[in-house]
Amino acid sequence: MPAEQSAASPSGAKENSKQSAENVQAGDDRKEPTSPSKEKTKEKLGEEASVDEASTDQKDDDAASRARQRQERFKALQARAKTATERNLKETAAETQRLATDPSLLSSLSRKHAFASHNLLKADTEAAGEDFERKRAWDWTVDESEKWDKRMEKKQRHRDNVAFQDYTQDARKVYKRQLREVQPDLETYEREKMAAIEKAAANGDLEIVETNDGEMIAVDKNGSFYSTADSVGFTENKPDRAAVDKLVDNLRKAEEVRLKKRRDRRGDDDGDVTYINEKNKQFNQKLSRFYNKYTTEIRDSFERGTMI
Repeated sequence: MPAEQSAASPSGAKENSKQSAENVQAGDDRKEPTSPSKEKTKEKLGEEASVDEASTDQKDDDAASRARQRQERFKALQARAKTATERNLKETAAETQRLATDPSLLSSLSRKHAFASHNLLKADTEAAGEDFERKRAWDWTVDESEKWDKRMEKKQRHRDNVAFQDYTQDARKVYKRQLREVQPDLETYEREKMAAIEKAAANGDLEIVETNDGEMIAVDKNGSFYSTADSVGFTENKPDRAAVDKLVDNLRKAEEVRLKKRRDRRGDDDGDVTYINEKNKQFNQKLSRFYNKYTTEIRDSFERGTMI
């Protein structure tokens, strides 16, 4: 019996191994239906990973774009700051040069240059045997030449008349200067004129007549509407508030000018006394004319007590 069992064992082992192989194959066959879900899961995970990578790339691109924009904006601000600094330096240099330059000296040099150019052109023209006035007149029209001659004549008369002659002549000059400064209110004049005409026509003093060409003419019946040498109607005029204020302003300005001239003649005795005699006073005034614009800040610092 043992011998039979030992003899039969190899075949049984083969059968067992064959059966186990079939069982493994059957198990594999049983597991095969679950593989599509795993594949779907893998595909889903792959898609999610690709989406995450795409979103990460997009975020990186957005961050890089914002960084480039900030860099470009910063460069633009730097360029603007540089331009503003250069412009400020140029304006500061120009302002310094303008303050350091005497305007009266510039005008004097300009006049001297114009005078020298005029004399040089005149000498060259006369050396060539030509008429200087005739040649210079070629650059101007007749109207411009006449206006210029009248202007020069008026200027010469004013230069000759600048000295004090008498109080009547001085008052006449003041009156003419005030007339040049008067600005007539034509709108108010026309309004008051029409009101006066309507009032006179209502009272029967004026008669409105229409001519053949359609023009309206006001005829004064009794001679009381238009002013004459004996008329006193101007006494009934009542100026408005603006005209009164303007008169007061003109009087105040005239008084200020008069007081300023008086102070200039007196030599500004109300200021600080910085002289010991008349000669020293004149010398100090000359120094002030040339150096006050440079020493004003220093003197103010001494007065405030902040100068060390």
